[in-house]
Amino acid sequence: MDATKQETIRQAVRTRYSQVASGRSTGCCGGSSGCGCGGAPVLERYTEALGYGKEDLAAVPEGANLGLGCGNPQTLAAIQPGETVLDLGAGAGFDAFLAARRVGPEGRVIGVDMTPDMVAKARANAAQAAMPNVEFRLGEIEHLPVADASVDVILSNCVINLSPDKPAVFREAFRVLKPGGRLAVSDVVALGPLPPEVQAQLDLIAGCVAGAAQVADLEQTLTDCGFEEVRVTVRPESRGIIQEWFPGSGIEDRVASAAIEARKPRA
Repeated sequence: MDATKQETIRQAVRTRYSQVASGRSTGCCGGSSGCGCGGAPVLERYTEALGYGKEDLAAVPEGANLGLGCGNPQTLAAIQPGETVLDLGAGAGFDAFLAARRVGPEGRVIGVDMTPDMVAKARANAAQAAMPNVEFRLGEIEHLPVADASVDVILSNCVINLSPDKPAVFREAFRVLKPGGRLAVSDVVALGPLPPEVQAQLDLIAGCVAGAAQVADLEQTLTDCGFEEVRVTVRPESRGIIQEWFPGSGIEDRVASAAIEARKPRA
């Protein structure tokens, strides 16, 4: 994919999530009943369906949960007190705030997002929550504003599928992880080749669908970047959730949520 096409995709994604952050749009999926659309009761139901508990919803500042995920990477990460956690595409901070509670006062959480409005919203939420161990940085996940070998765990929730250069994302993830560091990602994957007409639709790309990579391609990319213990576990039960994103489109037959796990070698 050439640089012009990549930038077109990034701008479409940035515009969509700027609208979400500012309240001009109610979710990632074009106004359907999923992805947080439909008000607080629907948002709570959707978030619990992804694997979060009521205690998680109560633990974050109001406005941090925008319903933009497709799983719960917290369940994969085994976050320990004192660790440094990086959240790729942190949005308004939902997963970052949950991780900050797990790392405790001796740990640190960094959220990175490429949308200025979303970073501003996350920072306002952090100020409201009075959590000094969490910070939010403006940046692209293909070019992380994070030092080499400085992170114990990388989280991401339904964001890497939005990138037009996924190998760059995983190369950067490998760079910033400490030896032995873990990758714990919930994302949308393609169950087979997506038709060109689907891949070409910017609203489906920004809606977490058309940019999804196939499982074998993800596994190969992670291995090529140097990761070991690579696992991509498709979650068939996500079909009902994805069906809500674009009702009547049949997209739930083409993509699914998956848990993506890997580790940087210790030596």
